[in-house]
Amino acid sequence: MRAVEAGEVGRPAADHLLPTLVRAARREMVHRRPVWFMRQAGRSLPEYRKIRESYDLFTICQNPELCAEVTLQPVRRLGVDGAVLFADIMLPVAFGMGVELQLVDGVGPVVEHPIRAQADIDRLQFRPAAEAVPFVLKTIKLLRRQLDPSIAVIGFSGAPFTLAGYLIEGKPSRDFLTTKTMMYAEPALWDALMARLSHLVLEYLLAQIQAGAQLVQVFDSWVGALSPSDYRRYVLPHMTGIFNGLQRAAAPSIHFGTGSAGILSLMREAGGDVIGVDWRVDLGEAWRVIGYDRGIQGNLDPALLLGPWPVVEDGARRVIEAAGDRPGHIFNLGHGVLPNSPVEHLQRLVEYVHAA
Repeated sequence: MRAVEAGEVGRPAADHLLPTLVRAARREMVHRRPVWFMRQAGRSLPEYRKIRESYDLFTICQNPELCAEVTLQPVRRLGVDGAVLFADIMLPVAFGMGVELQLVDGVGPVVEHPIRAQADIDRLQFRPAAEAVPFVLKTIKLLRRQLDPSIAVIGFSGAPFTLAGYLIEGKPSRDFLTTKTMMYAEPALWDALMARLSHLVLEYLLAQIQAGAQLVQVFDSWVGALSPSDYRRYVLPHMTGIFNGLQRAAAPSIHFGTGSAGILSLMREAGGDVIGVDWRVDLGEAWRVIGYDRGIQGNLDPALLLGPWPVVEDGARRVIEAAGDRPGHIFNLGHGVLPNSPVEHLQRLVEYVHAA
């Protein structure tokens, strides 16, 4: 990774002082393979469920002290190498764009007035992160003060396609037919929405880095719904703009998508210091397609954690063997931790990866 230049976002540190996770993202040789889990904060941890008895998700996110506590819980309990900010990908959309939505248990984000026409896009606001979500930035600052310097603070954002899917469909979808209809029938309208979302995402991520995030991930959770040609036409230009913008930041970036086996080379083209892959592709083959000048993250099937420990161990061993000793591998699941995952399996998995 290139040297940090004057005027870049964030406060660069000497390489030997950087957390192992950050150094691995820069494809440096590290003393042990770093590991963290998407959705590690919450879901499977009993201490988080105890907090949820008194507070809903948005309330936790808006209380920096409480949010920092939830973010720190898996670091204490599991021994992971990164503390990923506890937040929802719709926070900047709700507070920065003025979109009215609810987080419905068992469903996900439900948007009151889905995007259907140019007038809907024109009503979208843009408030910078410092004004729209100051609680997110304060949480990051608290984490930097409270965490051991060896543990990385991980910020994140949803990707424009995934955010657009929620805004257009009005709720989670399996096929994104309404979204695709807009892409194909009204490409100018689609590009206008994606341009707004891309601007929002980049500004949000840069603000997180400025607040102290040492690594950021862009989640494109639903991008697997697209063909390679559709990704190239309707998504890649917007993602390229985001990752080009992040190049001026003193923090590496992770570009993650699910169902992305057919577009890995295009994701590489879009950008990211590390490409995150899900469990539907062999990690070794994925890295070959992506190119060894990028790091890779993944990719144990989250469902394996629901089985007996020997099954988990065998899956982890195969992931590690596929990565080999090449620098730049960050161990993670192929998607988020499932709610019923035994905490003991997660703890043993971290120990196993570190020992390997």
